[in-house]
Amino acid sequence: VVPLTGENRVIVKRGLEGLRDVRNPGLRALLDVSEFAEGVAPSAREIAFRVAPRINAAGRMASAGDVIELFSTNDPDRAREIASQLQDLNKDRQQTEAEITKTIFKQCIEQIVTDHDAALVFAGEGWHRGVVGIVASRVVERYHRPVFVLGIENGTAQGSGRSIPAFHLLDALESMPELFTKFGGHRQAAGLTISADRLEEFRERFRAHAATQLTPEDFIRTIEIDSEIDFREIDDQSVNQILSLAPFGFGNPVPVFVARNLEVVACEVKNGKHVFVRLKSQGRTLRAKAWNFAERAAEFQPGSLIDLAFSIEDDAYSAARGYAPWQIVIKDSKPSGAVSTAPG
Repeated sequence: VVPLTGENRVIVKRGLEGLRDVRNPGLRALLDVSEFAEGVAPSAREIAFRVAPRINAAGRMASAGDVIELFSTNDPDRAREIASQLQDLNKDRQQTEAEITKTIFKQCIEQIVTDHDAALVFAGEGWHRGVVGIVASRVVERYHRPVFVLGIENGTAQGSGRSIPAFHLLDALESMPELFTKFGGHRQAAGLTISADRLEEFRERFRAHAATQLTPEDFIRTIEIDSEIDFREIDDQSVNQILSLAPFGFGNPVPVFVARNLEVVACEVKNGKHVFVRLKSQGRTLRAKAWNFAERAAEFQPGSLIDLAFSIEDDAYSAARGYAPWQIVIKDSKPSGAVSTAPG
């Protein structure tokens, strides 16, 4: 998560290229379970979303010592065994995360989040401490306000918070330190431990503090668009030019485009959470995907016209299945002609 500029950019770019020919048995086994064939170099995004979660799953769900052994062993069989365990742990992490997220979103439907809820705190008995930070990020993505998600065990609540750019999370905790057994963090992420019988007091004080710092405009998610584009401009040559700006990440974000008046040809939900959409414009039909968009699948009705905010990213997984080696990745959409509620 260092800025991908200057020497960092060079180090990451060369490091990714080096993953085409991996000699460490553990790293090779990890890339195998992440479905990267030998000779294929993952992108920075693929490392972040497909490789790193399997490494992190050990510390979240079991013991991080497994990862140390994975990278230390010279035994390919032992490496494959540990990599397989990490794969299973990551699946457990995904399922646990999904269950808690579903529970929280259900609560938000039953008790609607309004502009008066400047910050949110959720807690549940037995919620796994290893995934609550990820869940908090999911809730921030949905409601765009500071969020803490805590697991309760033996009368103690412990968990993590995530924030939005306009709100300093650690400053908020430091305004009420007497509530916590311990706490720490920074502007955008923090962790805390608190007695369960003080949760409601924390919830009210956290909400009140956020209300003094934030306005309803801060709760509106905005997307910065780099350029407007039409489908006739999207081809292998232009995509290669865009991807030559990689590696993308913090400090060097992937370019975001907007295309207007696209006709939805078809929409399919996969794995119960991801959406794949076929879109037509100016005689061209392109396939786009949207991560964790299943609840918005109804917005992509065949025959409807939409405006689309998206990025274009390389995709070895797609290429291996006969599609283009790049994909349109949906960031957001709205009906064509709809008036935007916010800049960006």
